Amino acid sequence: MSDSINIASIEAAASRINGLIKRTEALLSPSLSKELEARVYLKLENTQHTGSFKLRGASNMVLGLTAQERQRGVVTASTGNHGSGVSFASKMAECPATVFVPKTANEEKLKLVRENGATVLRSGDDCVETEFNARAYAAEHRLSYIPPYNHREIIAGQGTVGLELLEQIPTVDKVFVAVGGGGLISGIATALKARRNDIEVIACSPENSCVMHHSLQAGTLLDLPSEPTLSDSTAGGIEPDSITFPICQALVDDSVTVSESEIAEAMGYIYRVHGMVVEGAAGVALAGLRRMATECAGQTVCVVLCGSNVPKAIFESAVSRD
Repeated sequence: MSDSINIASIEAAASRINGLIKRTEALLSPSLSKELEARVYLKLENTQHTGSFKLRGASNMVLGLTAQERQRGVVTASTGNHGSGVSFASKMAECPATVFVPKTANEEKLKLVRENGATVLRSGDDCVETEFNARAYAAEHRLSYIPPYNHREIIAGQGTVGLELLEQIPTVDKVFVAVGGGGLISGIATALKARRNDIEVIACSPENSCVMHHSLQAGTLLDLPSEPTLSDSTAGGIEPDSITFPICQALVDDSVTVSESEIAEAMGYIYRVHGMVVEGAAGVALAGLRRMATECAGQTVCVVLCGSNVPKAIFESAVSRD
């Protein structure tokens, strides 16, 4: 399979996953619009069926398998949103799913995975070891492995967010997206730029874990350490052969980092003003917009609220800090 991502592959993904995923709202925020002197929209992927955009890519890849491959089953490694997405898509496709998690994985974050009927296997002391074991298990048992971001069909599925944005906010000038491995922003940027090359796509990262940010600045993929962050779903490194990096190099217009206090403040703001619980990565995107407020004045901008799955204690701690 070719690694190239284009608007045709994203449109095909939209057709394939239609009916399984939710077309999420693009909500105009009067409060943010007034504060930033711009028209600010929030793309509510936090209201997706599994509480995260990850369902889009997972659904596209699972539904893209042959009937025989689905019958045999799929395997993935995840402690959170990707695992929930794979388990939900597999349940809807009547496909057995096995989700590998580290031995120390938070049980609260595995609740939805179990509810969707997936088998959860604790294996490995960290995410790297867990993924290695998951891939080995999939190869040994001739099962399809569903990676979290580094795959053409995953990126195409995430790109359907961009297609919806263009239909909902045709005059959008800038789109702010939280970045970890780069699957979401690669898909969104591909969709947006194919239709309107003047739209600016801004990558937002936590200062404590900003591998893509520094890699884009350096012009080469870097292997950097990461510190703990509220944006745990974007934390960590990027695979050396990741197809997302060259896409981001070509299509991302700017990159910004934000502090932990800014992330917490953004999470608290969304809760106070809009009554929604969002995870740290969603706070990163809003904090990125605030960092670039001056450049956004008078424009139409959109912040992708990528997910809502955050342990209660972590959310309450973040909001109390705010």
